[in-house]
Amino acid sequence: MKVDVIIVGSGQAGMPLATRFASANKRVLLAERSRLGGTCVNYGCTPTKTMVASARAAHVARTAGRLGVRTGGVSVDFAAVVDRKDAIVRRWQSGVEKRLANAGERVQVVRGHARLTGPREIEVNGERHQGDIVILDVGGRPFVPAIDGLDPAKALDNHRLMDLRELPSHLAVLGGGYIGCEFGQMFRRFGSAVTIVDSHEHLLHREDPDTSVALEGVLREEGIALRLPAKVVEVRHDSNGVVLRLHDGSEIAASHLLVATGRRPNTDDLGCDATGVRLDAHGFIEVDDGYRTTAEGIYAVGDATGGPAFTHSAWDDHRILFERLQGHASRGRSDRLVPFVVFTDPQVAGVGMSEGELRSRGIAYEVATMPFGEIARAIEIDERAGTMKILIDPATERVLGCRLVGADAGELIHIFAALMQANASVRAIVDAEAAHPTFAEGVQSLVMRLPRFAL
Repeated sequence: MKVDVIIVGSGQAGMPLATRFASANKRVLLAERSRLGGTCVNYGCTPTKTMVASARAAHVARTAGRLGVRTGGVSVDFAAVVDRKDAIVRRWQSGVEKRLANAGERVQVVRGHARLTGPREIEVNGERHQGDIVILDVGGRPFVPAIDGLDPAKALDNHRLMDLRELPSHLAVLGGGYIGCEFGQMFRRFGSAVTIVDSHEHLLHREDPDTSVALEGVLREEGIALRLPAKVVEVRHDSNGVVLRLHDGSEIAASHLLVATGRRPNTDDLGCDATGVRLDAHGFIEVDDGYRTTAEGIYAVGDATGGPAFTHSAWDDHRILFERLQGHASRGRSDRLVPFVVFTDPQVAGVGMSEGELRSRGIAYEVATMPFGEIARAIEIDERAGTMKILIDPATERVLGCRLVGADAGELIHIFAALMQANASVRAIVDAEAAHPTFAEGVQSLVMRLPRFAL
């Protein structure tokens, strides 16, 4: 079969590319071996944040006494939490199917594993298809480290953990990154004992220590055990669950083990060698600033390209690539700011470079910090945990980076993201009139702690 565009994978770049090319009167073949919608809809953002919301509701109810509200006993119907999660996932899945249906005959969906077999050619279920261009949006899957005794079939990834119908009595989490922190806090609030183990000195180890320490304090207060730094040297699975032996000889016994040590690209069975699509040492697809691979007419987007593994980055990939393939001037892959949010409570959010990155690169900067608990709104609603940091260029007053730990930090970070996108001076925040009492007012207070703006 010959079409205009072949797209392999229906994630947050592949799906909108398929429907937009169809709207541009292109014939599209969309190959998907699993569930439509990719990781975000089925295994990632949608189910995770839905369950995080349930966990937060339980936590707020239990701790309402601090606000003078007596709630009595609080219990979690874990099966009901999972049912709610599944219902919302089905809702988003239905939305994906509806979008494809609305695209009509111009999008043909082929279910099955696709492999590259020749120049701009794939094979699915024994049938070959050719396109004028091929776009790879194959995503990734959990990475399982090589640890003596670790059985991937008996350990859990984030997907399988969310499908449990009974709450783990003790969840051991291997990995202190985004997934490990979110799931660790979530299941602690559901009622599980939780231990997070990471080989680095701090959680979220790529961030500045002050950012990590602010989150670690909250998790410890909620009763989560943190083993930092600690290397797991052996795993034993038995009828009672799992035992982790650490490098110092100590052991952690748990009922369940979540492995959250990163992700790997779905490229090892893609057939890249058949078409000259080059992979890097970690299996990620090498692309240039316009998402071109090393094979003529083949492009790659999303998590498998080794960029930030965020839904919003994949979605932005589709926007940039579509405009370029339509012949319009567009940004490049490197010409963008990528904000991030860790959906713990408090949230951790950032954009631009960290202080450590600026220092290592020898870039001059001016910095201001402020405890989140000094914001009037945070005091009034007793959401005081966290810290804030702003980094600016001393010569231009433009924002170089920002890190926020606090309530609704994921919303607040976009103030700085928009300012950076506009290449505007941070003075705009100083001169704005901020409504009182809001968290955003605290952002202004943070900026005004820079020496040049101090009252």
